[in-house]
Amino acid sequence: MAALPDRDKLLRNFSRCANWEEKYLYIIELGQRLPELSAADHTPQNIIQGCQSQVWIVMTRNASGVIELQGDSDAAIVKGLIAIVFILYQQMTAQDIVAFDVRPWFEKMSLTQHLTPSRSQGLEAMIRAIRTKAGNCS
Repeated sequence: MAALPDRDKLLRNFSRCANWEEKYLYIIELGQRLPELSAADHTPQNIIQGCQSQVWIVMTRNASGVIELQGDSDAAIVKGLIAIVFILYQQMTAQDIVAFDVRPWFEKMSLTQHLTPSRSQGLEAMIRAIRTKAGNCS
């Protein structure tokens, strides 16, 4: 399985997509690159409320204080959006996550205007949940 790109490479890859269909396919590919979430982590306490699809996100802090995120969804495009959010929060501490606004990155990738209202709401719910959990960790 290919590793997820860093933020800058993610931005470059999206800028190379000729149209929304290519971006859509790339989002799905990113979701396929996420490490599999264990069945034990598919629990009610890991479900993100406010998403139309089922979304599970697990957050742990490693010994260096860096937050590690794992997640899954029952929808391919949503799983890709999870991967993008994880890339944007990669190698951050809880304090960094709380302070960092990922929303402008979705505009830079020209994704904001292409997401349906329900996907935008689900994405917002994921971001809020991660920031809230990070705030509780710090």
